[in-house]
Amino acid sequence: MTTALSFENLTLGYDRLPAVQRLETEIPQGSLTAVVGPNGAGKSTLLKGVIGTLTPLEGKIGFGEFCRDDIAYLPQQSDIDRGFPLTVVDLVSMGLWRQIGPFGRVRRAQRARVADAIAAVGLTGFEKRSIGSLSGGQMQRVLFARLLLQDAQLVLLDEPFNAVDTRTMADLLEIIARWHREGRTVLAVLHDFDSVRTHFPRTLMLAREMVAHGATEDVLTSENQFRARQMCEACASTPHVCGKDAA
Repeated sequence: MTTALSFENLTLGYDRLPAVQRLETEIPQGSLTAVVGPNGAGKSTLLKGVIGTLTPLEGKIGFGEFCRDDIAYLPQQSDIDRGFPLTVVDLVSMGLWRQIGPFGRVRRAQRARVADAIAAVGLTGFEKRSIGSLSGGQMQRVLFARLLLQDAQLVLLDEPFNAVDTRTMADLLEIIARWHREGRTVLAVLHDFDSVRTHFPRTLMLAREMVAHGATEDVLTSENQFRARQMCEACASTPHVCGKDAA
């Protein structure tokens, strides 16, 4: 099986304090994988390492046949400034930035793609709405429309279903399932184990270190969940500095 991502003795953290430690595993190309674990387990930190906003303290991340230009990333909504004066069509159009650059114009054919992406997430008619006026579910639909335009082979989603209603969640899950059918690699940070069991064939469980990785039914056991909580509590009580030059 071809590898999309590999983590080799990977440690990531902030101010040399590790949030992910000694991660050693691979994400198969074309897989649909949930990343789960207790609060503070390092799930969002792992995604930030993959997109390059965090440099490894130790180890490395390999991309197989991909590179970082092949990544589409959905951050948590709390990381987005909803007060910035953008309309729905403005934000969705940002999914074209690799094609048009930061100062390029959106041409007619590209405007049609933007309209198609907005329609695909059920927001036709919202094009001129300010993003600050949107509900949580509407905003998440807009962000998924932007991802559709990026047309990436590797999709990273950080808590994609937070603050969304049941219908929105179902619609977004269908988009994710379509990406999986198209052979794209999807890695999603999630909290709802029922959704993980139903929709995600593979799971990576973190608790600063890897607890388990593989088929979801093998990973989401009560034993692994208990072990993950214990590991996170132990790491939180004894933080240490990482790196070759650490004292």
